[in-house]
Amino acid sequence: MSNELKGAILQRDKQTYAIVPRMPLGLVTPDILEKVAGVARKYNIPIIKITSAQRLALVGIKPESVDEIWKELGLDVGPAMEICVHYVQACPGTAVCRFGIQDSLDLGARLEKLFVGTALPAKAKMGISGCPFNCGEGIVKDFGAFGKKSGWTVTFGGNSGAKPRIGDVIAEDISTEEVIELAKRCFDYYRENSKGKERTARFIERIGIEEFKKAVLK
Repeated sequence: MSNELKGAILQRDKQTYAIVPRMPLGLVTPDILEKVAGVARKYNIPIIKITSAQRLALVGIKPESVDEIWKELGLDVGPAMEICVHYVQACPGTAVCRFGIQDSLDLGARLEKLFVGTALPAKAKMGISGCPFNCGEGIVKDFGAFGKKSGWTVTFGGNSGAKPRIGDVIAEDISTEEVIELAKRCFDYYRENSKGKERTARFIERIGIEEFKKAVLK
């Protein structure tokens, strides 16, 4: 990320930048969409890409336009390169989906507010699903949860990158409040015991899931 330009990611051509506004859980409003469309037209932004993080990346921006675009959008920067919690991905859950069992948007929003931008030894992602279909992809996120009638099932240590890993189930049938408290303990223990730039998947492989569970489950 550029040290001079707010929230600007230098692109392949070494001349233009991308910005990724923070859009919690992929939820947008007509006002946000109108602002994005407005700056795209005004500044001739050639690419608007829906990312895997449920955000909109505006790509191909000239460096002299970056600061003005951020001002006109009036949105926060969505972490994309920093060593922290990048985002919470969530499915629609009980808000609209006929398969929804638990309120994934409520839990996701609370986790987003608490954790996104929180410094960690390596980047981390979270995924929340309202049912066992796991459309929020938490099973391949650093921290994930999916809903059942009996409560939430929580996983930790997933990764969908170059060396994928299915997260381990560390708790089942727990409440929304218990998920939030468990997330705090998981990231606290990971922060205190991981090696620099060690993702949670590699951390769990190194220390073992049983050792991790003993430390975070109360």
